[in-house]
Amino acid sequence: MHFCPKCGSLMKVTKIGDKKVLKCPKCGYVEETQNTQIIAYKEEIKHSPKEKTILVESSNKEETLPKIKGVICPKCGNDEAYWWVLQTRRADEPPTRFYRCTKCGHVWREYE
Repeated sequence: MHFCPKCGSLMKVTKIGDKKVLKCPKCGYVEETQNTQIIAYKEEIKHSPKEKTILVESSNKEETLPKIKGVICPKCGNDEAYWWVLQTRRADEPPTRFYRCTKCGHVWREYE
């Protein structure tokens, strides 16, 4: 790895004409390399939509979830819901509270 002497960004191998040079993608600084062999390593991480999806199954598992009274369902107006908490954002931010209506099964969230 080679870092840009001007801004400190990681320099990337670029071909200019028939020469391979190191170029900073941030400030554009170009440096010729004396090394005749440049090894470039590139790794691309792809995430499937399944990895980004939170699945909440609707089965008899609700019986194990705690219930709360006084939370109004936005869909049917029922005042009782199951609830659970997940950390859906960064660790330094509060968790997200999810509710599932005991009457119609509608799921909604509340950011604390």
